[in-house]
Amino acid sequence: MLIKVPRGWEVPEREAIREDQYHTRRNVLRSMGFVGMGGMLPRALLGAAEEGALYPAKRNAKYTLDRPLTMEQVATGYNNFYEFTLDKQQVRFRVDRFKINPWAVKVHGRINNPKTYDIDDLVRKFPLEERLYRFRCVEAWSMAVPWTGFPMSTLIRESDPKPDANYIRMVTAYRPREMPGIVSQPHYDWPYEEAMTLDEAMNELALFGTGIYGKPLPKQNGAPIRAIIPWKYGLKNIKSIVEIEFTKKRPPTLWNKAAPTEYGWYSNVNPKKPHPRWSQAHERIVPTGEVRPTLMYNGYESFVAELYTGNEY
Repeated sequence: MLIKVPRGWEVPEREAIREDQYHTRRNVLRSMGFVGMGGMLPRALLGAAEEGALYPAKRNAKYTLDRPLTMEQVATGYNNFYEFTLDKQQVRFRVDRFKINPWAVKVHGRINNPKTYDIDDLVRKFPLEERLYRFRCVEAWSMAVPWTGFPMSTLIRESDPKPDANYIRMVTAYRPREMPGIVSQPHYDWPYEEAMTLDEAMNELALFGTGIYGKPLPKQNGAPIRAIIPWKYGLKNIKSIVEIEFTKKRPPTLWNKAAPTEYGWYSNVNPKKPHPRWSQAHERIVPTGEVRPTLMYNGYESFVAELYTGNEY
């Protein structure tokens, strides 16, 4: 007998809200003047119903793993987010003052359709899906995570890049009063900036992530929107994005500026390219401590190898 044990975040099909009910509820709230207002009350009223309609998103079975998923409490409790603290296990305790509602993402630069998106509108505009990806940090530890998001390519097409748009620059929120790590580490060139080529961003693997484990992103994981680029080291997976700019020239990035001999502009996972202070040939899986050989492009070589000559780092 096949017995299915439901996961903690799964909702029985009989309890799922139908699409017509979802839109009816939103229209009622709109008629009462609660949709589109900037205060906290309307968002509180809408939040639970709308998040329930978005998460958990349907899993895309194309993207599978060669290892078990990392436990949720580990992936949400062991994070690099220097804007709050250098201590990975303390980030979740330093994010309380960080406000993610309201939130806007400015999309501009060498495009024909510049726009500033409210995050609620953005996550409804592009269909969300769940994908299981390996995550590899440049510090040689790794996880396996179920991300929810939408392909970067969908936003790129919506933005309609001009012919001379070659790169995408992304910027993290800069709020020293809410992000204590910015104040305690003034030697970094804040705000956090990352970038990639337009061809990389158009690759099917590249996501804008909005959720994890069937739920919206927690603040420590980069809420409300972050980059998920699974063939690159985690430093490229910029968190809490407020700006996306299309550029003609290659933009600088925070870590590449801070230590160019240690953190390449591309920062592709490459077991043959050691960090100056440690080997990248193996990785330590968190939290088990299991050591595995590092896979070229983090195991996504068949998806991305054609983007590179083999020397990019």
